[in-house]
Amino acid sequence: MSRSRTAILAALALVAGASGTALAVVPGDPGIAAIPCTVDYQVQNQWSTGFTANVTVTNNSAAKTSWSVKWAYAGNQQVTNGWNAKISQSGTAVTANNETYNGTLATGGSVSFGFQASYSGTNALPTTFTLDGVTCNVDSGTGGPTDPGPTDPGTPSTKVDNPYSGAKVYVNPEWSAKAAAEPGGSRISSQPTGVWLDRIAAIEGVGSGMGLRDHLDAALAQKGSGQEVVQLVVYDLPGRDCAALASNGELGPTEIDKYKTQFIDPIAAILADSKYAGLRIVTTIEIDSLPNLVTNTGSRPTATAACDTMKANGNYVKGVGYALDKLGAIPNVYNYIDAGHHGWLGWDDNFAPSAQLFYQAATAEGATVDDVHGFITNTANYSALKENNFTINDSVAGKSVRESKWVDWNRYVDELSYAQAFRNQLVTAGFRSTIGMLIDTSRNGWGGTARPTAPGATTSVDTYVDGGRYDRRIHIGNWCNQSGAGLGERPQAAPATGIDAYVWMKPPGESDGSSTAIANDEGKGFDRMCDPTYTGNPRNGNNLSGALANAPLSGHWFSAQFQQLMQNAYPPLS
Repeated sequence: MSRSRTAILAALALVAGASGTALAVVPGDPGIAAIPCTVDYQVQNQWSTGFTANVTVTNNSAAKTSWSVKWAYAGNQQVTNGWNAKISQSGTAVTANNETYNGTLATGGSVSFGFQASYSGTNALPTTFTLDGVTCNVDSGTGGPTDPGPTDPGTPSTKVDNPYSGAKVYVNPEWSAKAAAEPGGSRISSQPTGVWLDRIAAIEGVGSGMGLRDHLDAALAQKGSGQEVVQLVVYDLPGRDCAALASNGELGPTEIDKYKTQFIDPIAAILADSKYAGLRIVTTIEIDSLPNLVTNTGSRPTATAACDTMKANGNYVKGVGYALDKLGAIPNVYNYIDAGHHGWLGWDDNFAPSAQLFYQAATAEGATVDDVHGFITNTANYSALKENNFTINDSVAGKSVRESKWVDWNRYVDELSYAQAFRNQLVTAGFRSTIGMLIDTSRNGWGGTARPTAPGATTSVDTYVDGGRYDRRIHIGNWCNQSGAGLGERPQAAPATGIDAYVWMKPPGESDGSSTAIANDEGKGFDRMCDPTYTGNPRNGNNLSGALANAPLSGHWFSAQFQQLMQNAYPPLS
């Protein structure tokens, strides 16, 4: 008898005894009763006074048009807010009722919701759940008595929920040496940053530089007896970054087979080496690629012929799916897909379509949603983490903040609100309720003397927003070596609801692209958005680029930018 079937039988005895409910019979097995419903209750993040949790309910009885899930706490847990369900609490008893948009629950169907709660003392897990008054078993992923088998909506059992929790993060010695060599750079040279695998040669190491095995060996040396996260950026799709020449790659639009066999396969082979099984390897999968298929194709004014080509040939979707499948099969690898940033995908016509496209890629080329541990936003970008001087709900002089030139009808004003909302959208699109988000805070601090301390004047919605916003870019579409930027929040685990970590995936001091054309053998073009004299295009509202002058090729060390990032850091450097 299999472990899962044994667990189910044991659970049935508990459930039937507790509820007194007649249970349905499993088709084809008249001697075994079916569990009417299962509940997967998972605490995602926990701190001394509170926690966040996700709940996934699977209905194995008749289809429903509405539902109500109930449980009780043994301690003093108090739900403070929730999402994807109407949650109320009376004493220790909690009730979660469906929203208007997710009341339908088919036979065999699942629904997920989440919440934040406070507590003190011990945060004991609930032991009994009901769905419309019928007692459900508790999923084994929460320490309960049953094993739900292959339909478990959680992450694979060999992986932890948040790889950053309780772990150190790898400090790249190459970046650290460059940072320490800068005046004042020793203040941040011990911070962890991402290792960029942005061409085939980077796997073995370019020139005298470190290759992938070198970095993993160095991570083992740093690890000691504790846990260690290694952050890798996997970034070499065919026709890469079809809307930005500065980060074009080495592979042509049709070279998908070369991408698979000469890039992903060698990386997977190294990561699967048992020598590295004790490391938690976080991969950021192909930044700035899938979002281009949503925003820069077809009849949109921002469309490019290169992006139309990549949408038509499907190689972005195929490449991402292949990478997820091969890397996700390795037990200690945690895949996070790039999810743009709020100033790219935060508009209504981009938001849901992007989540749907990501799901398409995550189920292509053998991949499944179980190969996706989460998503990352703001990679190598500058969007402010949290705008405190205005909200999307404010109105000034009879106009909504959404009508300001800066916000321009976006639904989000900063990365934190976007990442949390997009996480919910991704779950709605079909991703597991256990996914977490990363936010790259390496260059979004926007501190120094230019940082506003209060909202702007209320003479108009534009003066209000422009006077109060931390993000000092000329236009939110500007992305290359931005003048005035500063280091953001330092890397940290579980800083907010739904967020696995703030990370410095883009190493501060590495250029986004050259400000003038520079001949090179790296496949990198010259993008006018990196030229400080450029007056723009539809993607930045035909504004000046806001880029710093005298910048080197993307990925190369840019001392002037590094110094400015330290000068404008927020929180400030000591």
